[in-house]
Amino acid sequence: ILRDSHGVAQVRFVTGNKILRILKSKGLAPDLPEDLYHLIKKAVAVRKHLERNRKDKDAKFRLILIESRIHRLARYYKTKRVLA
Repeated sequence: ILRDSHGVAQVRFVTGNKILRILKSKGLAPDLPEDLYHLIKKAVAVRKHLERNRKDKDAKFRLILIESRIHRLARYYKTKRVLA
């Protein structure tokens, strides 16, 4: 929004802080990290696709890859104490 409407390319250059750090200081940071959230969203979409197309073997394989990426990322965030 800032880039498209106001011509601000990077918030960090204007404020000196990244967007997530600003949100954390105001108490508005999301519970899940952004990359984990989008992977979960993608896995839900593939599961929904598989409900309609049960024989789609490639989608089944991709779902396995996505879910393993989710587990790997969750394990990383647990060691970094981002997730409980």
